[in-house]
Amino acid sequence: MLKERIREEARRIHEEAVQTRRHLHAHPELSFTEENTAAFVAAKLDAIGLPYERMANTGLVALLQGKKGMSDKVVALRADMDALPIHELNEVPYKSQTPGVMHACGHDGHTASLLGTAAILKSMEQEFAGTIKFIFQPGEECTPGGASIMIREGVLQNPAPQCILGQHVMPELEAGKIGFRAGRYMASADEIYITVHGKGGHGAMPHTTIDPVLITSHMIVALQQIVSRNANPTTPSVLSFGKVTANGAHNVIPDKVTIDGTFRTMDEAWRFEAHRRIEAMAKSIVESMGGTCEVKIIVGYPVLINEEKLTAATRQLTEEYLGKENVVDLPIWMAAEDFASYSQLTDACFYRLGVRNEARGITSGLHTATFDLDESSLETGAGLMAWLALKSL
Repeated sequence: MLKERIREEARRIHEEAVQTRRHLHAHPELSFTEENTAAFVAAKLDAIGLPYERMANTGLVALLQGKKGMSDKVVALRADMDALPIHELNEVPYKSQTPGVMHACGHDGHTASLLGTAAILKSMEQEFAGTIKFIFQPGEECTPGGASIMIREGVLQNPAPQCILGQHVMPELEAGKIGFRAGRYMASADEIYITVHGKGGHGAMPHTTIDPVLITSHMIVALQQIVSRNANPTTPSVLSFGKVTANGAHNVIPDKVTIDGTFRTMDEAWRFEAHRRIEAMAKSIVESMGGTCEVKIIVGYPVLINEEKLTAATRQLTEEYLGKENVVDLPIWMAAEDFASYSQLTDACFYRLGVRNEARGITSGLHTATFDLDESSLETGAGLMAWLALKSL
């Protein structure tokens, strides 16, 4: 049976996948600087016997053509490769050797898993027809995102896939389990930068100043009304400011205040209407209190949409491969992911791979200094993606 054959191959490549993941974990590279990572992946693809090309400077795209007859069907599989500016606190043999940089989001696992999938499928090339496109993408953690660059350079062309699959580790989910959500799954994410200009002076003489700290305080509170009173209550929306910089002193009112924030939602039309409202409200409040302001909104990743029929079919296939008891429903998540760029252009399914192991203390969340993953998930991830690819073809 095909399922048993893939499981056998997944067991065969598991130890190499673990070593691949540990090498990548020990040698992390930040977004768009993944030169050594790309070279390592290229060497692995050479060893597997897959032709590839470079894209987006540090990205790679490999193709595998099945040899069992002719078919114009194409399935794309995607992994990201970049790390985060976090100093690792785990004491493990494969701990990051680059101070201040760490694979805290599991992209090392994504890459190792997809290389495992490639090895499995290459060993079975005589048994299927159609084409599988392997996308090793840089820069997921940094706007504008490697996905948008690879798309611009033609990653979804020559040949064009009918669908694209992606998986992401999930430390809240036990290893061996997979999570799905059809439709809108992850939020758009835009960066907001506002500078409020006033007139500084002595804290004991506020009447001689135009206090940008006070103005900014009013503005931050008022801007929350955009979500509470302008957004449709059925549309998830988040407006958060995480950085406020005044650079005055206990008795010094500064000349300006800068604030950095993020706006996230699940509706593309409302997203850009909210941008307009944020800028208009910020400027009107600041000007009404005697100051001036500049608003800069950097458009980030769009809403991630899991195409309904593809996701339902992928979920059913996953239940066949792993058992229905190992497949769970996911809630919407207001985090963002640049896989969304693919989902805006072709049928896409982005699912979650469980990596939690409480018995071994592997429970830390994504983007934390103690994140790790149960490496048994690499066998699950590589085998499942191979199964999904072949069944999709």
